[in-house]
Amino acid sequence: MSGRLFLVPNLLGVVAPENVLPARTIAVTRGLTHFVVENAKPARGFLKTLGTAVPLQQLDITELGERPSRERCADLLAPVRAGTDLGMLSDAGCPGVADPGSLLVAAAHREGIAVVPLVGPSAILLALMASGMNGQGFAFHGYLPVKPDARIDAIRRLEAASRQEGAAQLFMETPYRNAALIAALVATCRPGTRLCVAADLTIATETIESRELRAWRGRDLAAYAKRPAMYVLQA
Repeated sequence: MSGRLFLVPNLLGVVAPENVLPARTIAVTRGLTHFVVENAKPARGFLKTLGTAVPLQQLDITELGERPSRERCADLLAPVRAGTDLGMLSDAGCPGVADPGSLLVAAAHREGIAVVPLVGPSAILLALMASGMNGQGFAFHGYLPVKPDARIDAIRRLEAASRQEGAAQLFMETPYRNAALIAALVATCRPGTRLCVAADLTIATETIESRELRAWRGRDLAAYAKRPAMYVLQA
């Protein structure tokens, strides 16, 4: 009898796990001995904070890799075929969302392996919930381009799509580029287009600001330096 693939949400920042994760998620994760993870170091940090049934050194922790092949995914599922439950863990938030974990999930479905998503924080959904924007129609775009011209083109496309479809547009940025991104949004979009910046979600320094872009002009954007943030835009 095969095991199951548990999708384990990681924390979004330094916070007590019981403040964010449900009791079932904590209990199931503590009982697992085999993990496939995005990166080993943050995974070990999370599991150490959570506490595990066996010593951390005895856990089987394997990195998934950025673009795992079908063969690689099949190999990683070997413990499940042998009857052992396996946990999949992202660096932050929900596995399979904005990371390559979906490829392992697809492989599990191809083999008829039970996939069990556990409840936990998703920066995408938390930002959308708190934005006051369209939760009935939205799209997530990951990271926008780094080069200024390409970034401006992407912003224009997102604003146009939102205006045409009425859908909220979600994206994220590397923390040290937050100020540059907000400045580009202010300079590129119409003044009445709305922007929500949700920073440090679930931790003590969390801030969520949602307003028209005209109201973002002149703001101290240095306040967002080095803070993980999710963006929601709606025309």
